[in-house]
Amino acid sequence: SIQLFTHIHFLQKQWYSIHSFISIHSLFHIVIYLFETLSGKPLGDGKPLNHKTEILEIALDQKGLTNERKIAFVDKNRDLYITSVKRFGKEQRVIKIGTMVHTLAWNDMCNILCGLQDTRFTVWYYPNVVYVDKELLPKTLYEKDASEFSKNPQIVSFVGSQITIRRADGSLIHVNISPYPAILHEYVSTSKWEDSIRLCRFVKDQTLWACLAAMAVASQDMDTAEIAYASIGEIDKVQYISSMKDLPSKESKLAHILLFSGNIQDAEMLLLQAGLIYQAIQVNINLFNWERALELAVKHKTHVDTVLAYRQKFLDDFGKKETNQRFLQYAEGLEVNWDKIKAKIELEIAKERERSAATPAVRASVTVQR
Repeated sequence: SIQLFTHIHFLQKQWYSIHSFISIHSLFHIVIYLFETLSGKPLGDGKPLNHKTEILEIALDQKGLTNERKIAFVDKNRDLYITSVKRFGKEQRVIKIGTMVHTLAWNDMCNILCGLQDTRFTVWYYPNVVYVDKELLPKTLYEKDASEFSKNPQIVSFVGSQITIRRADGSLIHVNISPYPAILHEYVSTSKWEDSIRLCRFVKDQTLWACLAAMAVASQDMDTAEIAYASIGEIDKVQYISSMKDLPSKESKLAHILLFSGNIQDAEMLLLQAGLIYQAIQVNINLFNWERALELAVKHKTHVDTVLAYRQKFLDDFGKKETNQRFLQYAEGLEVNWDKIKAKIELEIAKERERSAATPAVRASVTVQR
């Protein structure tokens, strides 16, 4: 265990498995530095985590590989945030997952977080869901009334399925939660997907199914994700996952998993690195990122007519005329022929399928955050 050192007088010393150093650069600016315990080297690219509001409490999860670890912290506004410990070459995504949080604690055996927010006791069974499918966050929570804890209670420990809370008068209250989410975490960590599905079917709890859905997407097991989403009635997502099965290559499938989780830039980068220029262009067309789609088409000198055709169809559907000068420039003197465009698209898909069959895909370095 490693001690947390801080210059902030209201933070107490706490013990973590990663060495964290916090310093204030200005009155309303907080910087968190993270270091490896054995080597003393900064984690990731060495860039600190910046937050604009003073941090009152910070906690590190207790399980997982270093690059999968998460930090939860509460700022002066009593907002609860979560972020990754280790990131390379890009700004860390800090996501708010709670408000009016007074105290928090991670479970000692799996990455389940609990806290007291306003008048509710809340358990985040899978906090990482915000990196996978943020819409599922409310479905992965357990909440109960916290009035029995009186004013200013503090969480002392979160061991197994029992949370110990100290009241302001010093008395202790023990709160028990369902043991099944912790069992699910254990199954998923060892890739026991069939056992995970059987557990959810046995418990018959929507919260557990929602956790499994997000966990499966994070681990890129889309067969399990499809079953779990169907069990919680997310039909549109089931259809999207099912459509991935028809994609011509593993790279395209992984890119669409990233898109599913909202990682648009990572998905585009993966496709471009794999040489799938058309797929990268089509992704931006589907998302109505017209300028980026045209930029890629012009840069790679391919499918400019495809972008212009889809753009014109989009405008026609809404009864509008083109006003973007860049699109007007490339449309000048260009005749849109849908038969030729469809033939080109079919050829691109056929080429991608043939290449995928001929050479095994190398596992991509860009993955969904687990």
